[in-house]
Amino acid sequence: MEKLSCQSVIYDFNKKHSPILTVSSGTTIEISTYDCFENQIQSEEMAIAELDWNRVNPATGPIFVEGAEVGDVLKVKIEKLEIGEQGVMVVGPNLGVMGHRFSEMKSKIIPIREGKAIFNELVLPLNPMIGVIGVAPAREGVSCGTPGAHGGNMDNKMVKEGAILYFPVFVTGALFGLGDFHAAMGDGEISVSGIEVEGKATVTLEVIKGESLEQPMLENSEVITQIASAETLDAAAKLATELMVDRIVSKTNMSVEEVTMLMSAVGQIEISQIVDPLITARFVVPKWLLTDLNVSLI
Repeated sequence: MEKLSCQSVIYDFNKKHSPILTVSSGTTIEISTYDCFENQIQSEEMAIAELDWNRVNPATGPIFVEGAEVGDVLKVKIEKLEIGEQGVMVVGPNLGVMGHRFSEMKSKIIPIREGKAIFNELVLPLNPMIGVIGVAPAREGVSCGTPGAHGGNMDNKMVKEGAILYFPVFVTGALFGLGDFHAAMGDGEISVSGIEVEGKATVTLEVIKGESLEQPMLENSEVITQIASAETLDAAAKLATELMVDRIVSKTNMSVEEVTMLMSAVGQIEISQIVDPLITARFVVPKWLLTDLNVSLI
């Protein structure tokens, strides 16, 4: 199994980056990551003013996947996800939903012990997940802090161990990277941080020919989802819905009217995050429905 350290990081997804590793389709890789602050905050005594904001949201990569061409799909299976023993959270002026209420930056160290997060005297359940994951976009680079059709900072709590993601390929080799792990994060990520933590992800990268996507998709054992990012929550929700409806129409003999009614009955619109430069939503469809329809969406 290939192993990739977090010493090689990118701060944007960009076709101009030289790959730090080239792998064949079907390769499994263990990728180490910093937390979203590049491990700069090690105690609450550190002055947040000392933080180098140019080193925020690093992603380990990029990885060139042989055989990935423009118009293909890159399948990413998260085989294993491991996190460190200490997390950190921050709040501050103009950050997140509540940023207008704060006059200064504050941080909080969150110990991770025996599969739980310790917040003051509270013991919180963990939901280890990956915040930043994606491929290089077709045009100019996109900051690792911003989501988009290429993936990026989607902050989707479903991106966890056992999940399978599908990304549109915009450049030869895809140029895949990931980072920004969270020990726990709620839908919305309202403070602009989950419990930020370093870690390791073991992923299998596979090129899929004969399929195409406009925005990323994700599946797990129970559901398949269409993810979409846009300037507003309304726009992201509408885009995710329309892409899912169109995909089901294309894979079945059903009309757009029928599929729209069906999705209104059993589909779910959910929020991933509402605090990044673009907002991310997902449309969720139960797999039992696809089994009953005898259809695969990808």
